[in-house]
Amino acid sequence: MCVCVCHAQCCVLMLMSVRISSPLPRELLLTLALGQVLSLLICGIGLTSKYLATDYHANTPVFQSFLNYILLFLVYTTTLAVRQGEENLLAILKRRWWKYMILGLIDIEANYLVIKAYQYTTLTSIQLLDCFVIPVALLLSWFFLLVRYKVVHFVGVGVCLLGMGCMVGADVLVGRQQGLGDHKLLGDLLVLAGATLYGISNVCEEFIVKNLSRVEFLGMMGLFGSFFSGIQLAIMEHKELLKVQWDWQIGLLYIGFSACMFGLYSFMPVVIKRTSATAVNLSLLTADLYSLFCGLFLFQYKFSGLYLLSFFIILLGLVLYYSSSTYVAQDPLVYKQFRNAGNPVPDTPNVEPLEPSVTYSSLGQEIEEEPRVRVA
Repeated sequence: MCVCVCHAQCCVLMLMSVRISSPLPRELLLTLALGQVLSLLICGIGLTSKYLATDYHANTPVFQSFLNYILLFLVYTTTLAVRQGEENLLAILKRRWWKYMILGLIDIEANYLVIKAYQYTTLTSIQLLDCFVIPVALLLSWFFLLVRYKVVHFVGVGVCLLGMGCMVGADVLVGRQQGLGDHKLLGDLLVLAGATLYGISNVCEEFIVKNLSRVEFLGMMGLFGSFFSGIQLAIMEHKELLKVQWDWQIGLLYIGFSACMFGLYSFMPVVIKRTSATAVNLSLLTADLYSLFCGLFLFQYKFSGLYLLSFFIILLGLVLYYSSSTYVAQDPLVYKQFRNAGNPVPDTPNVEPLEPSVTYSSLGQEIEEEPRVRVA
């Protein structure tokens, strides 16, 4: 009897996967558009940072991050503080404070390491090595979130990386400024370390927003991010901050940077909950291209047709990746039964019928067979 029940449930799960495996074109376009909104926000962050560093000689990456964490604290941490019950700030801190403390440190240092790398290595190296966040997110999602991919997903990732390589090749051909390149090995290692931390942070964010809440994640980032970045600012960057020649233009640039960064942090969990950490990082590959297109008018960058080609190659890779759903095996035993539906399952004395624990992620309506489990 148990064997029949298991086989029946496996068949139901297979039918569910067929039904939701092909997202509607409208949903596909919406998801692509959401990813490009994130890319445009990163473009705004890059442009304001460039103006601050080159035109006003304000090299204050830690202070800029500190402003963002303060905004997160004022909006989301205070929201948690006025909530009642288990979602209250104090209740969350009692259960998970040390986990969010570690995650906050990871997020701060990921931003710092990549920005610091610009002082040592070339722009080309940073663009290439920063893509390391994609395999990191893939592997962490596979082993810790139990996400299972299909061949089309790996093909889509490969096409996106091909488009990124095409863009870097165009930079070399047009002779775009590549940076100083001093101590290149150190700079490359900093980028790889930063990309690894980004991947860890994004996968943790995906787990939190899909199992807990977006407000909890952002509130904890605001709390611990503002605390630790404030300490780092006082130790490492207070002299640079005193050198800034403050006027209304610099003030507007800091406001613009903070607005873009706050928008990115607030909106990214929405997109990650709809898709995944890997899909979001693939979408962000176009951010460098948007910055380049703006640079054609603002900084007189040279143009190459390869830039347009790389943009469309990345979009093609995103379409391929989004064209099929991934699925998440919450219970390895059930996942094994699902994958081997044609083989007999040993009879085990179960009082309750086996409930499927396989959740599918798609661009359409989400279907869940059991309530979410809140993780302490």
